[in-house]
Amino acid sequence: MAEEKENTRYIVRIAGRDLDGTKSIDRSLRAIKGISHRMAQSIAIAFEKKSSVVYKTKLGELTEEQGKELEEILAHPSAYGIPEWAFNRQNDNSTGKSIHLVTNELEFAKRQDLQKLSEIKSYKGLRLGWGLPVRGQRTKSTHRGKGGVVGVMKKEAKQAMAPKAAGGAEKGAPAVAGKQPEKAKALEKKK
Repeated sequence: MAEEKENTRYIVRIAGRDLDGTKSIDRSLRAIKGISHRMAQSIAIAFEKKSSVVYKTKLGELTEEQGKELEEILAHPSAYGIPEWAFNRQNDNSTGKSIHLVTNELEFAKRQDLQKLSEIKSYKGLRLGWGLPVRGQRTKSTHRGKGGVVGVMKKEAKQAMAPKAAGGAEKGAPAVAGKQPEKAKALEKKK
């Protein structure tokens, strides 16, 4: 048992990311951007078929060579029998092939897609550039984020707009229950 703990690595670097070596292979792979739980399990099962290491084995118990094999499966999942419907870029616009991108490649591809949409001035690209919702959501009450709050007055603004009366209500003005002195004057004038 002590030998197992000595051979276990607690941090394993795969695909440019430090992964937890105490978790199983499929659970550890989920920490990589672009790998969902289903894709992680598919990659772990493909790795099990290739190297005959059970996919529930802890990631820290793998050797350096096995770690490189796992990275190879991450880089080229279609070569190891993972179906194309599990990839995150099916029929890619630039290449026309189904590929699976992870980490920085995924972020770069997403940025390129958004840039292309704004360059061709599509509806979606324009709305994304303006910071508005793209898929038909309402904008009356949501997606206001960048401006101030609508319909609410701050304390400083209230104090600046309030009259500079020192004593509150004027003498002789009738007090109306629950009303401010200005409203009481307005009600008195109506009578």
